[in-house]
Amino acid sequence: MPFPPSPRARSGPRRRSLLAVAPAALALSGCTGGDSGGPAGDGPSAADRARARAARDSEELVERYDAVIAARPGLAKRLRPLREEVVRHAQAFGGGRTSSASASPAASASVSPAASPSASASVPSAPSAAVPGNDKDALAGLAAAERELADRRAKALGGVPGELARLLASVAAAGAAHVYLLTEGDA
Repeated sequence: MPFPPSPRARSGPRRRSLLAVAPAALALSGCTGGDSGGPAGDGPSAADRARARAARDSEELVERYDAVIAARPGLAKRLRPLREEVVRHAQAFGGGRTSSASASPAASASVSPAASPSASASVPSAPSAAVPGNDKDALAGLAAAERELADRRAKALGGVPGELARLLASVAAAGAAHVYLLTEGDA
């Protein structure tokens, strides 16, 4: 026996139709996000700039990890896996400066302030040389850098083409997980 129609008349689309159309709309917007209809060189160069900035930001974050590991060797076992993941993020964005996991942490920390003098909105590199005197504050500083970078990457998702947006979203999520791992279970 079929149910009688609802006494209220529905205006607008039904929930099922919205759920069916939403993924397709997101896929289309992600696939066409890089084409602004302008000159052919504009779209890829904007994506290339975003990719280069993301690589540079990850490399600077690796330098912060290196500085903390050098200043607080007791944290090295806890921080090395996170540092290695950030190195992989930099490589995924096309960076390669930090590909050596055995790079001297002290050398990285001393190079940090000059690493990107023109990067105005990137993760501040000067604080990486000044590591707090205790483990809790050092971890909090790394967590703050990870959080700021993850938030900035999440905000940049709308302005980049689909594949780069997916990569930025994935790395931003990993950064949020790093924040959790750095702040939970403090030593």
